[in-house]
Amino acid sequence: MPQTFVFSSILTLSCSGQGQPGMGECSGGGGGSDSRDLIFQDGHLISGSLEALMERLVPTVDYYPDKTYIFTFLLSSRVFIPPHDLLARVGQICLEQRQQLEAGPDQAKLKSFSTKVTQLLKEWTETFPYDFREEKVMAELKAITHCVTQCDEENGAMKKAISQMMQNLLLALAARNQLQEFWEKFRPLAMDKGPVLKAKPPATQKDILSVCCDPLVLAQQLTHIELERIHSIHPEDLVQILSHRDSLDNQKCRGDQAKTYSLEAYDNWFNCLSMLVATEVCRVVKKKQRTRMVEFFIDVARECFNIGNFNSMMAIISGMNLSPVARLKKTWSKVKTAKFDVLEHHMDPSSNFCNYRTALQGATQRSQMAHSSREKIVIPVFNLFVKDIYFLHKIHTNRLPNGQVNFKKFWEISRQIHDFMTWTQVECPFEKDKKIQSYLLTAPIYSEEALFIASFESEGPENHMEKDSWKTLRTTLLNRA
Repeated sequence: MPQTFVFSSILTLSCSGQGQPGMGECSGGGGGSDSRDLIFQDGHLISGSLEALMERLVPTVDYYPDKTYIFTFLLSSRVFIPPHDLLARVGQICLEQRQQLEAGPDQAKLKSFSTKVTQLLKEWTETFPYDFREEKVMAELKAITHCVTQCDEENGAMKKAISQMMQNLLLALAARNQLQEFWEKFRPLAMDKGPVLKAKPPATQKDILSVCCDPLVLAQQLTHIELERIHSIHPEDLVQILSHRDSLDNQKCRGDQAKTYSLEAYDNWFNCLSMLVATEVCRVVKKKQRTRMVEFFIDVARECFNIGNFNSMMAIISGMNLSPVARLKKTWSKVKTAKFDVLEHHMDPSSNFCNYRTALQGATQRSQMAHSSREKIVIPVFNLFVKDIYFLHKIHTNRLPNGQVNFKKFWEISRQIHDFMTWTQVECPFEKDKKIQSYLLTAPIYSEEALFIASFESEGPENHMEKDSWKTLRTTLLNRA
């Protein structure tokens, strides 16, 4: 299974400064945990007990956790404890600290603490709104906010901030629920991508070239579709990949996880695009036009690469490497394959997709220095990204031999997920063409069997294996007739 390019230095990553700026750096003294429960290395938090990590999440009068710690812990904690249990513990710690401050003479400290707790809750609800989808979690959140606003009776500024936070949370939950209902209702259609052809369509039926003959424009429309789909993926969806690990910690939380149709739909989009490319090639009767179709998709894939849309590029290459297309030797002999060879070099699987990872790193650096939305686009090959996270999870344990949480591991996982989420927030700078997108999303595609039939009809079988396959297909068709 593919690794990431940082695996060779994973054991020193938290101390080498290769992570996201500030990743692993912890400011202040954090919570009331015993320092022996948190282990640091060169100023970087690398492990700790779950209790100590939870206490470090909660601010004090003199301390507020940095954003990277908040994101990393809230993201990874669900591997060990359900979000509603974590919120309850946070509320308990807040109450204990508030009671201590109320007993003191300085009410300004109490107000400062309450303001910081409000800010923590705001970051939590904005980053992981779906953690609050259950009534018991919302009740716990309201209890905590009621507690912290008691010191704000004079001007009500904190109450206004909390009211706005709750309003934004409800809007985010409503939007997420609508998306979830959409996937549940239309999941069969989304998974099938429209009708599947069993035989060649009429010659009058449109093909992709009749809808769009400009490779750059088609690459831009594919990028539109990609960005729309990955925008619906949330960081907690990606952590569900880790739930496949068979551990006692995961067993505690597995029943609390929602179905991630957005991940399924995005993964299915890759497969459908590959099959659409193969369909468009195999359905063409004349060799000259078929050659033109292959060269067109090569140009589209190249434009996707230039944009930074590696997922569509890989899907197109995969479609042309499917057996029904790859076997069309007479067609390929007329294709100018130099461009295709370059694309395949970029996606060469050897050395753990080293060439692709180099290109991805270049696109990432361009995105970080970008001055326009077009330069910010980075759409990684999603299947490789998922495998990287899962493999990273598999080769490093959740807990160390002493029972502490292996937080160094979760720093790296959260760094990769944070980078991905940054890419998903980029607004597509290209003008949307509804006609082209409609074709890409609804055009009928061949079944695998139909692809082979069309392929053999275009170029007959050349060896014993192909002849046997063709004979079997024809027998199947006769039996159906």
